[in-house]
Amino acid sequence: MGPAGRSTRPAGPLGRLRTPRRPRIWFEILLIAVSYWVYSLIRNAVPEQKAQAMANADWIWEAEQRLGIAVEHGVNHAVNSVTWLIVGMNYYYATLHFVVTLGVLVWLYRRHPGRYAAARTVLFATTAVALVGYYLYPLAPPRLMNGQHFIDTVLVHQTWGSMASGDLKHMSNQYAAMPSMHIGWSLWCGLTIFALASVPWAKVLGLLYPALTLVVIVATANHFWLDAVGGLACLLFGYLVARLCYGALPKSLPQQVPDDRRGATAPPAAAPTPPAPEPARSTEPPPAEEHPVPSPTGPGPRGATALSRASPEPAPAPES
Repeated sequence: MGPAGRSTRPAGPLGRLRTPRRPRIWFEILLIAVSYWVYSLIRNAVPEQKAQAMANADWIWEAEQRLGIAVEHGVNHAVNSVTWLIVGMNYYYATLHFVVTLGVLVWLYRRHPGRYAAARTVLFATTAVALVGYYLYPLAPPRLMNGQHFIDTVLVHQTWGSMASGDLKHMSNQYAAMPSMHIGWSLWCGLTIFALASVPWAKVLGLLYPALTLVVIVATANHFWLDAVGGLACLLFGYLVARLCYGALPKSLPQQVPDDRRGATAPPAAAPTPPAPEPARSTEPPPAEEHPVPSPTGPGPRGATALSRASPEPAPAPES
């Protein structure tokens, strides 16, 4: 609040945008569905540019080898040797990317409605800027490289659900590996849980989730670990957009907000009836009670007044 009780919130459209309000469930469901459909449409419409994507993958792999940080091949082969582990990671890659992200959105909607819109803006801006990376830097995943002997774990173990391999690969752009949105989304989930959860074990799980996701994307040969750096950069951009739009990061916004929809339709509440005033108390002292004056000769007869008791007896007559 500014001087004279005036609000310091900016006026106009920006002020209305920055005013925390309770999200509407039907609008959010429609927005998420349409946004993901548009994202998938644009991502898959980007020209695959296979030759350029393969050349970029070779460049990244050679750069990592020169720097001594090319660990993807060893992790891929080591985890693939443990069947139950790699099969679990295949399903992790295909499902949790969506399940956990939607779960965090629902949790924000129910428990942190005042922060929901800003947190959702971070996620949407992160995803939107990733489309720029897919267009400007097509990149083949390690499993599609020629001559490097990476294992396509989905094909080898015939697991279900991945759009990166098998029959579903024709529905998705196979050369959109940079940046990794598995990392971008998992980091968003993890940091949101860590910042807003009230119990320590949930905060720990929030930090473990993106770390485990990094292991999964490398072990399944779907990404170089440098793709994760690109996902982190997109997330930082998302937080910047939310900071500019809402004037604060999601954690700094109020957790709860009033339901303005109810306030707009409900009739105004009747003013409470003031209590009846108490009768005024007199400040004058009470009148003093009259007490009989005691007679010097003792108490007089019952009913005699103080004056009669106090009058002297007549003097005796003189003797003649």
